[in-house]
Amino acid sequence: MHFTRPRDLVVAGVLGLVLGYLLFQVAYGSLPQLPLLAGVTFAVLAVIEVVLAFVIRSRIKGGRVVAAIGIARSVALAKASSLAGAFMTGAWLAALSYLFPRRDELVAAVLDTRAAVVGVVSAALLVAGGLWLEHCCRTPRGQDREPTRG
Repeated sequence: MHFTRPRDLVVAGVLGLVLGYLLFQVAYGSLPQLPLLAGVTFAVLAVIEVVLAFVIRSRIKGGRVVAAIGIARSVALAKASSLAGAFMTGAWLAALSYLFPRRDELVAAVLDTRAAVVGVVSAALLVAGGLWLEHCCRTPRGQDREPTRG
């Protein structure tokens, strides 16, 4: 498994942006109001991943036993989170770019714009949290082939 590349995040973000904008273009009138805290779930996941990253980092730096399967699962979680966060950042940016110019003509667009801002920030935090977790799971330099101490 390769670590997340910036181009993967850009592709996911652009895909989310295009699909999200098309969805809003076609179906905004029939969509229910966007809940203000809809995107907060991503921020909660980001906080959990940052805490996990610090735990893993301290265990690795302290030379304590770290199960390889646990690290592999953490890397997979980090990669999935950063890609999903990039896709959703693009989708929330699409919502924001569709709604922001329509704030003066549509009353619903004002509240939905606020929800889109919360979503963009939360999804961007998830990308950052996922990348930080992935970074903390790397083998420290100089310890590439040393066994971990118990």
